[in-house]
Amino acid sequence: MAKLQDILARIEHAYFSPGKPLAKFHPLFEATDTFLYTPPSVTKGTTHVRDALDLKRMMMIVVIALMPCILMAMYNTGLQANLALDPAKIAKLEGWRHAIMGAAGIGYDPRSVLACLFHGALYFLPMYVVTMAVGGSWEVLFAIVRKHEVNEGFFVTGMLFPLILPAATPLWQVALAISFGVVVGKEVFGGTGMNFLNPALVARAFLFFAYPAEMSGDKVWVAMDGALAVDGWSGATALGTLRAAGENFPQAMQGLSWKNAFLGFEPGSMGETSALACLIGAVILIVTRIGSWRTMAAVCIGTIAMSLLLNAIGSKTNPWFAIPFWWHMVLGGWALGTVFMATDPVTSPFTDRGKWIYGFGIGALVVLVRVVNPAYPECMMLVILFMNVMAPLIDFPIVKANIKRRAARGGSHGGS
Repeated sequence: MAKLQDILARIEHAYFSPGKPLAKFHPLFEATDTFLYTPPSVTKGTTHVRDALDLKRMMMIVVIALMPCILMAMYNTGLQANLALDPAKIAKLEGWRHAIMGAAGIGYDPRSVLACLFHGALYFLPMYVVTMAVGGSWEVLFAIVRKHEVNEGFFVTGMLFPLILPAATPLWQVALAISFGVVVGKEVFGGTGMNFLNPALVARAFLFFAYPAEMSGDKVWVAMDGALAVDGWSGATALGTLRAAGENFPQAMQGLSWKNAFLGFEPGSMGETSALACLIGAVILIVTRIGSWRTMAAVCIGTIAMSLLLNAIGSKTNPWFAIPFWWHMVLGGWALGTVFMATDPVTSPFTDRGKWIYGFGIGALVVLVRVVNPAYPECMMLVILFMNVMAPLIDFPIVKANIKRRAARGGSHGGS
């Protein structure tokens, strides 16, 4: 490993240092170097905070916390696809995914964990590769122009974005959306740490408004190249099923399994279906103190409080009023948004009291929109973006009150 460090140091000095042929591309080299090793320059002054937890380590912990969601996303995606296929038509399937499946000889058995994981990976991994390639290119381009370092923040955005997409989203839409999310949602405000909106959610919102027919949540499978197009099948999410139920809402609720929704065996955007996987990620983030337990707890409290309030009010014409809070917590993007989106340290409040207000607002608004406007039950994304905008306003009076309190305390000490 020491030899590799020496080689990188010689390459940097020969090609990427000031005045050398590739000096303008130093941010790209530096990103590769610091991804492999700790940066050679460290803060030594007594006026600076020194901590073992840097941005790279923090982002890597978030990536580790996302692994259960990623594995479940691939498994459930493959499971839903394999369940939808007509065994009699498998031999006639066309498209690159089925060519790979055939060459691997794994098959489409929904009872096989390997078959489901492999098939689901053929949906998730291309989206991830496109997201990282296109979004990473924008990050590098802005770093070169601004002569800044390439930060590791995009590693998390690059993993989160495919998780909140329907499985068969066209790759060109993935590239277009992540470009919008990175450029408009982050870079125009100064890059990592300066954005007030979550870039992954900005990208998802762009697709929602630009291509509402594909992104509305009613149909998460509109296959472009194979498996599901053969049977003309599309699967509605649990929230989409309830939305379309109309007068048959009670029967639709009975047809859903809370256990399946909690474990993640329902159709949905790839990474949002398993509340259990998100719960495992939440434990990792809380134990490592990367994610705010206050924000997560506040979202839960807001969800429970608003749900109980609407349950008590009731409605003779709107059956959504009767949905208990434990159902809200396993449907749609509630769990993924609570654990990984709402806790984004850049776009959420910085004060502890602000985190409680912010999280409570997310939980309460999600339930309120789902119940009062059942035409749009999957609202977690836009609710978090709305509260992202409100975060500075939440922090401002809290910070001002702290300043006044400290000033008063200082004045009283000075007078004594």
